[in-house]
Amino acid sequence: PLNGGSTMEVETSPLAKVAAMGGLELMMPEAYAAGPCSDLLDSGRPVVNFDLTGVSVDLPTMTGSTYSAMTFSEQVPGPTLRVTQGDVVHMTLTIPGDEVTQHGNDMHASQMSSKPYMGAVNIGETGEYCFIAEVPGVFKYHCSGVS
Repeated sequence: PLNGGSTMEVETSPLAKVAAMGGLELMMPEAYAAGPCSDLLDSGRPVVNFDLTGVSVDLPTMTGSTYSAMTFSEQVPGPTLRVTQGDVVHMTLTIPGDEVTQHGNDMHASQMSSKPYMGAVNIGETGEYCFIAEVPGVFKYHCSGVS
């Protein structure tokens, strides 16, 4: 009850609140640009190069045995990349000629799938993709695109 003794109904569902504010327009902003690296590398933004190698190594277990693990630049976890919001990230992944399997790479910070641009990088080759780092935070990257 309010001061006058009447009651007022209030719609509290999240969808009703969004509708009352005029709704949402969901879109992928151009800031998450991806595609030919040359377009982003020549954009005038700072560029951070992130060069990795995909290497399989035997890692020890607590029982004294080993297991074969796919690594980035022979590190577990892989190297840390630090960028400033708005930087262009230029990711390259090289698979040495003596490697036993393909590798790929996907960075969650890119807000896109790298597969259309990089996919599986074949043994003895290098793949690349670029994106603009627009979303602040801490993100993982991992192997992907390997079939």
